Amino acid sequence: MQVSDILRVKGQSGGTLFTIDPTEPLVLAVNIMAEKDMGSLLVMAHGRLVGLLTFREVIQAVSRNQGALGDVTVRDAMDPKPLTCTPDTLIDEVRRMMLGTHSRYMPVMTEGELQGVISFYDVAKSVVDSQNFENQMLKAYIKDWPSGSPDPDGK
Repeated sequence: MQVSDILRVKGQSGGTLFTIDPTEPLVLAVNIMAEKDMGSLLVMAHGRLVGLLTFREVIQAVSRNQGALGDVTVRDAMDPKPLTCTPDTLIDEVRRMMLGTHSRYMPVMTEGELQGVISFYDVAKSVVDSQNFENQMLKAYIKDWPSGSPDPDGK
């Protein structure tokens, strides 16, 4: 399974990309994230991905500023070099990358162009769905065991 499979499913469920400019106040980003109930914003400048803002970076900025956001900008808080993948990246590789860096969100890029963003939830769901499908196929195979052949339970 590849990242493109996740993007295809997300596209069918209205996977809208939310972006913000790096010069915007961090408080605006926090308000958007709260209003849209999301954990990340893609930071874009001049049509290019320049960073990723997640609730982790927001919490760190709040901590650095003793609980206030003041005049902190998105650029001040964002991760300027987020991990990225391509639509052709295998889900197992994405899972390894995300676990290794404790990343919860990963932009998907093709030749510098943003294709979408996937979350650790998306990756976990795809793995569970794939396992459930395999289990159903195995159960169907066992149920249709040919007559005259040894029963798979050894009876």
